[in-house]
Amino acid sequence: MEWDFAILDMLQEMHHPVLTKIMAFVTMLGEAGWFWILLGVILLCTKRFRKCGVAVLLALVLDFLLANVILKPLVARPRPCWINDTVELLVRVPKDYSFPSGHTMASFAAAGALLLTEKKLGICSLVLAFLMGISRLYFYVHFPTDVLAGMVLGLLCGFAGVFLMKKLMKKG
Repeated sequence: MEWDFAILDMLQEMHHPVLTKIMAFVTMLGEAGWFWILLGVILLCTKRFRKCGVAVLLALVLDFLLANVILKPLVARPRPCWINDTVELLVRVPKDYSFPSGHTMASFAAAGALLLTEKKLGICSLVLAFLMGISRLYFYVHFPTDVLAGMVLGLLCGFAGVFLMKKLMKKG
């Protein structure tokens, strides 16, 4: 945990009003996964991108079950802002556990599904997903290992969402 805090403390020294506004916007996109859900629904409503939308939404369902229903309560890792309450938070204090980062995991789940179904959208989504993870560190609400786990598990959910979409499309 020592290196986790060293990285977080280094990021605290990088705060700047403009960067804070950018990071606040990025982290807001990840609140409850609304951006990715909306994107999945929009894609689902278009004939050309329907399979992509199905894959994204399936990936997000898998992500929710794995992150919020299974891992967060099982691991029950406190957030860095709960342990070191001397850092002034610029976002509201989250009430759920830290591991894995839900913002990051949902972002990488959607980006992974997009990458395998619509490469250009996927690459743009991966950039946003990466920024999402950094924003969670910037705001001192996750450890770097929470974000790394969110990246890996999110991509696995994204790939699983595509796999399930292909299975469903063959049947239906």
